[in-house]
Amino acid sequence: MPATSLSAEIASTAARLAVEEGLEWGPAKRRALRVLGLPARTPLPDNTLVEAAVREHIALFCADTQPRELHALRQLALAWMERLAQFRPHLGGAVWHGTATRLSDIYLQLFCDDPKSAEIALINHSVEYEPRTVPGLHGAPVEALSISSLAPELGEAVGVHLLIYDLDDLRGALRPDAQGRTPRGDIMAVRQLLQETPNPKP
Repeated sequence: MPATSLSAEIASTAARLAVEEGLEWGPAKRRALRVLGLPARTPLPDNTLVEAAVREHIALFCADTQPRELHALRQLALAWMERLAQFRPHLGGAVWHGTATRLSDIYLQLFCDDPKSAEIALINHSVEYEPRTVPGLHGAPVEALSISSLAPELGEAVGVHLLIYDLDDLRGALRPDAQGRTPRGDIMAVRQLLQETPNPKP
């Protein structure tokens, strides 16, 4: 199979896993190799190809449900951003780019003067969280505080991951991605997204 066709097949399978199982794109691509019976060293498609496949899968199979689910996730993200406004929260990932479904988690980047300040704020508000390490900006590992939070419009809990950065990291975090898009948005940008896409009817 030509490399381009193989990449497209891996991307399509990864997209299905991302949408139907809520996998992040990296794990979805690696699982796609196993699903397709391909060697672990097989070159993986880039995220641009996977994103295109995800959007195509959503348009074909989830067009009647995904807009409402995305709206609910953005509403929940905004609620947490407003609670944590002092830490300059920015929304990234599938919820920001519009490819999220009810199985997707929310990723918020916090830019703190003191890396422990966000954790102390959660403790002071009796918010239960789990510390972990996740891939962050440019793929580098970053400390995160993971919360399970009820999304009222979905009627179920959603994972909210607070990625902790130094304030100095904020400038680099706003550089356009490979497609020239803003890779994440602040509170005002998320409010704007919600105004531009009012809640679709179930």
